[in-house]
Amino acid sequence: MDGVVWNPGPSRRVLPKPVRDRFWDRVRAGQTITDAAVGVGVSPFTGKRWYRQRGGVLPRPSRPPGLRPRLTLAQREEIAILLAQGHCDAEIARRIGVHRSTVGREVRRGATVIPDRRPVYRATMAQTRADWRAGRSGRSQTTKLGGNPRLLTEVQSRLEEEHSPEQISATLRIDFPDEPEMWVSHETIYQELYVQGRGTLRRDLHQRLRTGRAVRKTRRQVGERRGRIPDMVNIAERPTEADQRVVPGHWEGDLILGTGSKSAIGTLVERVTGFVMLLHLPDDHGADTVAEAMVESMSRLPETLRKTLTWDQGSEMSSHAKIARALELDIYFCDPHSPWQRAINENTNGLLRQYFPKGTDLSVYAPDYLDHVARKLNTRPRKRLGWKTPAAALDELLSQPINPGVADTA
Repeated sequence: MDGVVWNPGPSRRVLPKPVRDRFWDRVRAGQTITDAAVGVGVSPFTGKRWYRQRGGVLPRPSRPPGLRPRLTLAQREEIAILLAQGHCDAEIARRIGVHRSTVGREVRRGATVIPDRRPVYRATMAQTRADWRAGRSGRSQTTKLGGNPRLLTEVQSRLEEEHSPEQISATLRIDFPDEPEMWVSHETIYQELYVQGRGTLRRDLHQRLRTGRAVRKTRRQVGERRGRIPDMVNIAERPTEADQRVVPGHWEGDLILGTGSKSAIGTLVERVTGFVMLLHLPDDHGADTVAEAMVESMSRLPETLRKTLTWDQGSEMSSHAKIARALELDIYFCDPHSPWQRAINENTNGLLRQYFPKGTDLSVYAPDYLDHVARKLNTRPRKRLGWKTPAAALDELLSQPINPGVADTA
């Protein structure tokens, strides 16, 4: 098989790095794991094993050959001689046939520091260092989290609080503005969770992520929506105030369904702040039950927070006129198969699946647990709010009586 080096042991083989690089290039181009594995001459099982080891995190593309040519020992020796003769980087580069930036970089990296003397470039030492750098990717390296126990503890505690890696990355910069050693990118956190062999974060912490996955996936399916409701008002007639997301009191809603669509929980999200309310529907999710739960929950809100509600065309909203009268609320309906018209609610429903997994019976969750989950989301920092929490953002808006349409609830 092309590119395969056989070991002396029976039925054992070592696949060189270029084989894996070609495999990941094919995956990056959109091929399935099986097709990519077969395309580079390995079994689908091997391809899936590589994918699991990386946790679905694609490695960086390998550098194309020749983009940054490696210097030979002979070239390094010539560099040392020409430097001793006093030639500049440009002249050395012209003589050995490389770009002058290559020479400058090589001299900086390969120079040996001698006490009380200027750094000296020695070809053999520079070659040794270059060989070490070329092979370091195959050796164990300390990651940023692994080399900073304080940062590791902080990240793990925030993951335990079910904050996302992006939220953790952003809030660490806010909480430790003068300590760059306490900053870490969200991608680094994901790789520590997903990629086998890094081993700094506990492997079970991936369960605290919204998806709960141990392997990264890039695709998300949107469920099919249904129905048409009499006397409904289309979203196109919703006031501009609601579209602009400046004044609070405009809501989006939907149901998340349990196994076999036999159980459900109602979700309500305020468009400006992302503040969440959950409707307890233990027995059924018919129109009358949904209307009763919605009126009971939203009637606790001040009138200034009951302006509009946007829903899809599900039959559970057949009693929308009753809801509108009871709450003095205008209700609008999205176009069929247009979940992006309720984008905030769709995103929130995805977050809720961390607590209410698909394929489970949602009727078993008590009202107290629904309140607990809503509190979790309402106290979780959000990127679009400048890393404020929805609860804090809503309180801030309600405390500004000069904002049109917003009253003080005190």
